[in-house]
Amino acid sequence: MDERAAWTITVAGRVQGVGFRPFVHRVATRLELDGWVCNTGGHVELSVAGPPQALSALVRALREDAPPLAEVRRLDTAPGPEPPPVPGSGFTVRGSATAPGGRNAPREIPPDVATCEACLREMFDPGDRRHRYPFVNCADCGPRATVVEDLPYDRERTTMRDFPLCTACAAEYEDPGDRRFHAEPVACPDCGPRLRWDGLTGEAALTAAVAAVAGGAVVAVKGLGGYQLVCDATNARAVARLRERKRRPAKPFAVMVRDIDTVRCLAHLSRAGHAALTSPARPVVLLTARRRAGVVPGVHPGTDTVGLFLPTTGLHHLLSRVLDRPLVVTSGNLSGEPIAIDDEAARGTLAAVADGFLGHDRRIHARYDDSVVRPVGRTVLTVRRARGLAPAPLPLPTAAALPVVAAGAQLKHTFALAEGTQAFLGPHTGDLEDADTLGAFADAYAGLVRLTGIEPRVAAHDLHPGYLSTQWARSLPVKRRIAVQHHHAHVAACAAEHGVRGPFVGVAYDGLGLGDDGTLWGGEILVADLTGYRRAGRFATAPLPGGAAAVRRPARMALGYLHGAEPLGTGPPPASLIESFTRRLDPHEVRAVRAMVEREVNCPRASSAGRLFDAAASLLGLGDDVTYEGQAAVALETAAGSIRAEALPWSLRRVDGLWVYDPVPTFAALLEGAADGEGVPWLAAAFHRAVAEVTGALVERVVRAGGPRTVCLSGGCFQNARLLTEVRTLLRSQGLRVLVGSVVPVNDGGISYGQAAVAAARIERGG
Repeated sequence: MDERAAWTITVAGRVQGVGFRPFVHRVATRLELDGWVCNTGGHVELSVAGPPQALSALVRALREDAPPLAEVRRLDTAPGPEPPPVPGSGFTVRGSATAPGGRNAPREIPPDVATCEACLREMFDPGDRRHRYPFVNCADCGPRATVVEDLPYDRERTTMRDFPLCTACAAEYEDPGDRRFHAEPVACPDCGPRLRWDGLTGEAALTAAVAAVAGGAVVAVKGLGGYQLVCDATNARAVARLRERKRRPAKPFAVMVRDIDTVRCLAHLSRAGHAALTSPARPVVLLTARRRAGVVPGVHPGTDTVGLFLPTTGLHHLLSRVLDRPLVVTSGNLSGEPIAIDDEAARGTLAAVADGFLGHDRRIHARYDDSVVRPVGRTVLTVRRARGLAPAPLPLPTAAALPVVAAGAQLKHTFALAEGTQAFLGPHTGDLEDADTLGAFADAYAGLVRLTGIEPRVAAHDLHPGYLSTQWARSLPVKRRIAVQHHHAHVAACAAEHGVRGPFVGVAYDGLGLGDDGTLWGGEILVADLTGYRRAGRFATAPLPGGAAAVRRPARMALGYLHGAEPLGTGPPPASLIESFTRRLDPHEVRAVRAMVEREVNCPRASSAGRLFDAAASLLGLGDDVTYEGQAAVALETAAGSIRAEALPWSLRRVDGLWVYDPVPTFAALLEGAADGEGVPWLAAAFHRAVAEVTGALVERVVRAGGPRTVCLSGGCFQNARLLTEVRTLLRSQGLRVLVGSVVPVNDGGISYGQAAVAAARIERGG
């Protein structure tokens, strides 16, 4: 008999729900090996026997030729089992084992995947049994994270267990040669979920919903990770009606289009944008809209950026094909509330928003909003990490020796679970402002703990005691808590994504975060590593008249800078220039705010880059009030467009050992230019250039004094494509290595990942 060996192989990573077992079956059968493969816990195990060279070929294939959606992170081989598989017995796929002998790595949950081309061909083939079936899927596509309730990933542990397979689907499911072999969400019109609309089902329900949207109605559609609100993006009345009902007066809506050619008609499309749009995640991609494009201005008011995405599910494809027009598709919630996933709750929450409900009878287990990305040159920034991206794990440069939960911040909230070299960034929760959103966070946390098997012993959280995430972390029954300063978490997230452990210069520009001195920070230059930092530079402080009221009203922020900017020797702008701005404001407000500033009443001071942009936008008449975070800065970026302009004047001062940017000369020049009739676009561009040059100068001084030559850019201000591009170009011209987050959001959605990276590094250090 030829030489023969038996191996036990354990594969960890994203290996469940991605067609991995069928792949193993095909390879092992081709190599004429005997044995079996099964899911166990969150991993895949093989018991296999045959010639040693064939076993080695199998291992190479597992490492190098895994299915496109799989990611093999660890592969262990060991002799055995005893007795070995019988020669000639063949290779089989066994049922899953729910109780593995030991867990040596967290378990991975595959994200949802957009409908593949093979399934689309079936869905639009009149001769196919799944013709126009909106829940078509196979091993390469379909729902994953939104339906799985536990691991191992088998149908009985998903919400698809409510739908027993018909004979035809069962045959596909059990056929190793079929692409639906062990595809857990497999279904068809005879045995799977069905659409529902006001007593109608199936095709009749779809026809009714299509007619409603075509007639100008707002329809609530049950998507993969929650309800979505849909209307005709070419109908101004429908869009206005949706804004009024949803209480979202100005924030842009996402638009779904049927194909990439339609995208090109509506927006300028780069190679990076094309790749993002057509990726299996199918995120919303922020692109520069073409003038006189085919959507009404109310879709993205105040900005030339439009969020476009391609259909993600069979239902979305059907809606796009039949209606054949761009569709607003936005989260099914009222402003500030979590997206609705429960059918009964959705009808209660959205009754005053939607004219009709296109639902179905498949339960949504986990809440996932749409992911959002923005191409900037060759880089694709993740703005919101959710459906299609989360909860795929991210690497940690320093392994977490103890399991960690990172509680995140307050706005654009996410949490993270970390153990070993992996961090699982949970789905976007939203802004933690009320009990419902906090409850959604707690539910998502409990679900991810159960699925990954990570039981935290350490909680990392923000310094701010008022954040609901901080309060939540302090309530957990863990052995240790680690407080992480907000801006250190920002730049640590960027460093960790790029595998940087050693010292770096961190540039953190955002709205507000509590500093270690008890004041509000937001325009920071740090010299840091993953365990700690020192502040090396900052923006000058200014009062926030009324605290949060100044965030909602940039005009107040502008008055704060004009009357109370940190005194650095330049003095305030001339009274005549200040009056040129204040004359269009309510004089009672002007007097009241000035009195507040002078008496230091309810005027916390902040070194915030975000508030600096707000003030500049107001000074230029681009927005005295805002209804969503970043609205004034978006208007400022839009006004600047692609205009090339010299920087407005700026000044640096040395204060208490820090380099400090004094914005007063910049604002004085802004007011003077406006008074002289200089165009707002040129002034907006010149302001951006000034902030970019300030950043370059601050970093240059830090590096010249011996600071590291690697620079990590983070914070919500770097979602501004113009600012990011100019800053990155200037720093690279200094010969510096410049990094920015891509898969991790630069905004507060990346804070939890940064907290996890810092906690892991401090645990390793023993501090």
